[in-house]
Amino acid sequence: MYRNARFAFTLSIGTPCRLLSRTMASETVNRFDFLVIGGGSGGLAGARRAAELGASAAVIESHKLGGTCVNVGCVPKKVMWNAAVHAEFAHDRADYGYLGGNSQFSWHSLKTKRDAYIGRLNQIYLGNLNKANIVSIEGLASFTDDAEPTVEVGGKKYTAPHILIATGGRPSVLSDAEVPGANLGITSDGFFELDTLPKRCVIVGAGYIAVEMAGILSTLGSKTSIIIRQGEVLRNFDSLISANCTKELEKSGIEIWRNSQVKSVKKTQHGLEVTLATRDPETKGEKIGTIDDVDCLLWAIGREPNTSGLNLSQIGVKTDERGHIVVDEFQNTSRPGVYAVGDVCGKALLTPVAIAAGRKLAHRLFENKPESRVDYSNIPTVVFAHPPIGTVGLTEEEAIKSWGKDNLKIYQTSFTPMYHAVTARKSQCVMKLICAGTQERVVGLHMQGLGCDEMLQGFAVAIKMGATKADFDNTIAIHPTSSEELVTMR
Repeated sequence: MYRNARFAFTLSIGTPCRLLSRTMASETVNRFDFLVIGGGSGGLAGARRAAELGASAAVIESHKLGGTCVNVGCVPKKVMWNAAVHAEFAHDRADYGYLGGNSQFSWHSLKTKRDAYIGRLNQIYLGNLNKANIVSIEGLASFTDDAEPTVEVGGKKYTAPHILIATGGRPSVLSDAEVPGANLGITSDGFFELDTLPKRCVIVGAGYIAVEMAGILSTLGSKTSIIIRQGEVLRNFDSLISANCTKELEKSGIEIWRNSQVKSVKKTQHGLEVTLATRDPETKGEKIGTIDDVDCLLWAIGREPNTSGLNLSQIGVKTDERGHIVVDEFQNTSRPGVYAVGDVCGKALLTPVAIAAGRKLAHRLFENKPESRVDYSNIPTVVFAHPPIGTVGLTEEEAIKSWGKDNLKIYQTSFTPMYHAVTARKSQCVMKLICAGTQERVVGLHMQGLGCDEMLQGFAVAIKMGATKADFDNTIAIHPTSSEELVTMR
């Protein structure tokens, strides 16, 4: 994962590789078959698959191997979410007959174990590169003005007939000019550097990162508020999920400031003072409010691609207005021989998508499979909220645009999972199937509830294969489970 825009590198000593050198204007240029800029999920997957297919490959990385997902994303987030789930279950212990005992949560202890785990993963990734005879290159790189695409670091140059850009993204930040005092806050990267559990948190954003961070912090004991510009969170998800997740957040004790934006942040003797402007949707009037004594302000307002400073214009690689690299369905950029996968492209920002794209590209380039590419339809997605969310396929709104309202049939249910039959604490499970055409092909599945994260994968396979509502109905239910509702809906 690249944390700034400029890229360079140094060659790891003793790493076995097949490397050719040539002289260009008295400079030695080291040549590979496949050169990858970015040691995150997509870059590593592409490099390893290329090496398996016989290519000499190198991976350039300026930080820790594994990229966002391993270091400041999916993996450490899931550890923290697991801890929060334990906190939820602790509330239910007495209801399940476990009387007495009061375990104390230690953020510091968990962080120590989590960081050690991430460190082991970093070493495993390095070991995997070495086993595959892939050269590990450390540092920052930028493209040169040489006739063929070449990257340079500290006077050294490296090139390949195939260069993959997989530099990922980073959290968006606001400047103090945009919001006075904005730099007093942190991003999701900073969340994983916290040494103690904050007592009072304010999270700005309505996307999945904001929802996940809020859920973790609140469940572990931090008084938490979310600032959103509209009326609900997860507005890009199906309306059922957006509405239900917003309701579950509030039911869990999280305060939601709707139709609000941060105007300023000020440091006081007791913490941060966050000043907000809240708009009345009907009168359009604005009301100013403050949240005091905040010891953690977390900006979760989106992500930006790590492209600025790569010197892409030097080699004619086009980017969009936000800096994302423009690619076609085969991951080709506008410059022949240069490709891009993952978050740097700005589409389907998910680790498994980047991995699949990197591997498909390697098969196309080094196994003579000219049609090898990722199918970006029906990508399953999980949001580790409380309770978790699972979704695949079209939202109802998207399905109406694609199929027409008259050609759809919507099946929907809401129930209390059996786990809560004896607990005072309750959470709902909501599910929706969106079916299209006379055959009622399932084109969308959306759910939130206990276990929805783990039950989604199998249903995603069925939907990818073109399953119909009749196929679901003909599948015998597993009882008693929440998942049986998906094959018994009427």
